[in-house]
Amino acid sequence: MFVHIVFFWLKNPEEQANHAALRAGLESLTSIDAGTTVYIGTPAETRRPVIDHSYDFNLTMVFADKAAHDAYQEHPQHLAFVEKCAHLWERVQIYDAVG
Repeated sequence: MFVHIVFFWLKNPEEQANHAALRAGLESLTSIDAGTTVYIGTPAETRRPVIDHSYDFNLTMVFADKAAHDAYQEHPQHLAFVEKCAHLWERVQIYDAVG
């Protein structure tokens, strides 16, 4: 299993249109069949010192293996998402894990 976890910080988080545009872009990734599980979320209302809730969106994708992840990275729909939505975020942080 290969887990790909991506956190996004919007450039202008106060603008709801930016939230909607990034959400729509992230939703477009769910139809790529390389991943076995796709989850899109926003920070939970948990507040403890060890929790970073400063991000605006999270994308978690589970792949069968690294090869499936690598295919996703080159998928035309993923590349189109980056091209269309990159102007919306000021920061992206990625954590990949194998299990």
